[in-house]
Amino acid sequence: MTEPTPPISFDDFLKVELRIGRIVDAYPFKEARKPAYVLQVDFGEAIGVRKSSAQITGLYQPEELIGKLVVAVVNFPRKQIGPLMSECLVTGFHDADGNVALCVPDKPVPLGTRLL
Repeated sequence: MTEPTPPISFDDFLKVELRIGRIVDAYPFKEARKPAYVLQVDFGEAIGVRKSSAQITGLYQPEELIGKLVVAVVNFPRKQIGPLMSECLVTGFHDADGNVALCVPDKPVPLGTRLL
């Protein structure tokens, strides 16, 4: 377990744009160094669909990800990951075995809703 980081201001927190999206496509990222999926996440009309690479193969199969709501950072700069240009960061937590469990809302939330 990692130690907590130093405190930040609320204004610092507001700089991170965490929004709800729905996974509309998921498939193996064959070119990735570590096992991963390419996810296409729909954040609604204002933001649209964005791609992400996610190392979540330990707990999920692509077909079960379709339709799942997820929390993602949408205001990081785009990042080249092999042949994929990642456009958002889907969030999750490591379980006791090191697998990533997605951060998801427990009730329906409109696409694009910002976490505050």
